[in-house]
Amino acid sequence: MARTREVAWRVFADEFNSSSVEMRDEGEYAPAYVLTPLGALVNRVYAVGVLTEVENIGTEEEPLYRARLQDPTGVFYVSAGQYQPEAAKVLGGLTWPCFVAVVGKTRTYSPEEGTVYVSLRPEVVKEVGEDERDLWTLEAAKSTMVRIGAMRDGLAMEEPKENELVDLGHSAKLARGVVSAIDAYGDVDVDRYQRTVADALQFLLSEEGGLPPVSPAEAMAEPAQEVEAEPASEPEAPEEAPKEAPSGEEGVPSNEEEMDDLVLSLVRELDQGAKGAAYDAILERARDRGMDRDNFEETINRLLDQGLIYEPILGQIKLI
Repeated sequence: MARTREVAWRVFADEFNSSSVEMRDEGEYAPAYVLTPLGALVNRVYAVGVLTEVENIGTEEEPLYRARLQDPTGVFYVSAGQYQPEAAKVLGGLTWPCFVAVVGKTRTYSPEEGTVYVSLRPEVVKEVGEDERDLWTLEAAKSTMVRIGAMRDGLAMEEPKENELVDLGHSAKLARGVVSAIDAYGDVDVDRYQRTVADALQFLLSEEGGLPPVSPAEAMAEPAQEVEAEPASEPEAPEEAPKEAPSGEEGVPSNEEEMDDLVLSLVRELDQGAKGAAYDAILERARDRGMDRDNFEETINRLLDQGLIYEPILGQIKLI
């Protein structure tokens, strides 16, 4: 059975940096999550902003890069070294300031009891354009508002319960996160996060209502505001029997290399521009070619790990 890939959440820097709790599921290889004040259980993050600084605190032979990625609400701290060679190579070669997209695992550091710092260890780093930054900001704002709604519902309950939040239409994972966040952080200032969402959106809009042209250098000068982002759910493909290719049909992938080549070609073929190709559409085409869902998910995971594809938007895949 294919392992479940953790969703890369669209979380604003302000909410992420306000997190001080780490949670772990049961099991020897269970993933660790950063619990944000709005209830996001974050293992991976997809962030887009302005790369404002890169510093090599290692050596020329074994570089260790630390970087600052600024979104409309604050700064993500990113570090990459010998265990993230591709990401480190990209970081070391960028001329900043520039717009950059990062997919990374969450990391926590606690120098003393009661103090927790969070950062990202990048899996993929890619220079992008202003459009991608704007689109990410809109997606992050939308996600944040979903979480804000769930947190308001949880705070309105005398004793927040996961099943009652699910009955109100919230996902099971978000319900779990909201209950855990209320227990860990107490009476969360939801209005603050709603104001920062509004500030982040205002950052994008000109007085005429359009998206103003902003250079990376200009973006660095914008006042940092506070904002939040919401947990995104993994796209679900219809639970139907995989389509079998006719016996003897040529072109059915039979090994990892052929599966990789097929999925990469489908991503390229179905690409719709900045948003990339829809996950479900790629899966459907792969099934038409005889690939079952487990092999497809394993292939997507493998290509993500290799840095050959990334997720510009939840449920969308794009070539690096």
